[in-house]
Amino acid sequence: MLRPLWKPSLVLAGTLAVTACSGSDAATSNFPTWNNSQVNAVSRMAVAGDVVTTTSMKPDGTLETVAVGLRDGRRLWAHPATMAGRLPGMGVSTPAIVETGKGQGVVVALDPAKKGRWNATLVAREAHSGVQKWTRPVHSTFGPQRCGPYVCLSEHTALAKARMVVLDPATGKTLWKLPGISEVEWSDPSRVLLLRLAANPMIESYEVKTGKLQWQQPIEQALGPGLDMSGGWAFGAAGEDLVGYVAPYTNPQTKKVSTFGLFSLKIGDGTINWMRPSVVRVYPSGSPGYAPVVRPVDRQGSYGGFARLDSATGRVVGQVTAADVPGSGWWLAFPDRMDKLGFLKHNAKGTAFDIVSGKSVPVEEERGWSFCVTDPKPLALRAQAPGFYSTAAVCEYDLATGKRAGAGAAPPAWFTGSQDGWRLWRDEKGGIHAVNDHTSTAPGMYG
Repeated sequence: MLRPLWKPSLVLAGTLAVTACSGSDAATSNFPTWNNSQVNAVSRMAVAGDVVTTTSMKPDGTLETVAVGLRDGRRLWAHPATMAGRLPGMGVSTPAIVETGKGQGVVVALDPAKKGRWNATLVAREAHSGVQKWTRPVHSTFGPQRCGPYVCLSEHTALAKARMVVLDPATGKTLWKLPGISEVEWSDPSRVLLLRLAANPMIESYEVKTGKLQWQQPIEQALGPGLDMSGGWAFGAAGEDLVGYVAPYTNPQTKKVSTFGLFSLKIGDGTINWMRPSVVRVYPSGSPGYAPVVRPVDRQGSYGGFARLDSATGRVVGQVTAADVPGSGWWLAFPDRMDKLGFLKHNAKGTAFDIVSGKSVPVEEERGWSFCVTDPKPLALRAQAPGFYSTAAVCEYDLATGKRAGAGAAPPAWFTGSQDGWRLWRDEKGGIHAVNDHTSTAPGMYG
């Protein structure tokens, strides 16, 4: 799960529109595309089968779970949603969606509790129809996640008896459970990799059907002692490896900065492949498992240049030196292929570098993708803890002028990721977009 403290602003959406093309190089009339501005997506999206689900915010500040068709973007159903115990730095929770075979699937999300001592109700619904299948009362949780063919739920997260339960999506039956708080970082039909959030954080692999522990790897083994997960973390798959990032956190009492950096381990046995301690991930950029871009930080807290790493080996494949980084007032911008690094200055001329050679390139013909909003506002959510922000959106800019390069273009694959040839993203107004451009399956910026 991604935890950058990046928060785009929110603009409420209007009516439904389904289009044949959207005018970018990737999204042309040769590829099926659609957009749905009827929703105001504030979370990431989850996909299984032919259904996309997300958490949307209504004009009155309440949340709802929304399902739309992957093929055409048309709204299938919506039900009220809530968050109970989720931390603002984690962003708005995404519903879980699990395929159950024969083109069917189940969407699992939190509904507001109707009464009693529970704060919410976990509800499973048939993905296409929205028909309720089962429910489970919830005190506090970070939200449901898909783990292979099942549903994983960390529950009682605000209590000493926190645990993770693995549920059958068809019936809601508990298959196995673990004490403490865990988060799914990767899964397939037979295995699930969990981040165990404890005093000594670990990545652990379990047989997903039985809960049998296969291996465990302390993150300190890769990055060193002094970890504090409060700064955030992100994971992304790279073939047979899992690449993880732990962000720095400054303890307000001691003023000391926690251990941070990037590392890779084998999904099969937990063996550490490589480690890059004392680097921070930059935003926007690709998933840690796909074209990670980082900056080194020395013990005095000074930043170095920018380096793109090979997610398979951890080696530097290109860098821009600290001496070439312009002063201040810039935002990072990357083109579709991420072969250039742009320093965007809004409404002014920026600079750009070839990220492999590190050499400056003429900025006149360069475009790059950067965050649409640089002064985001928190979501005005009703009956929720303050401090939640919607998932970031990126826009294309002309680096020579610092102005928007036009609307409608599909963001690059390093940002959106791709699943079975489909790429999905939200725009700065919360609308959902999709293009079926047959891009190879890969993680996006959000893992």
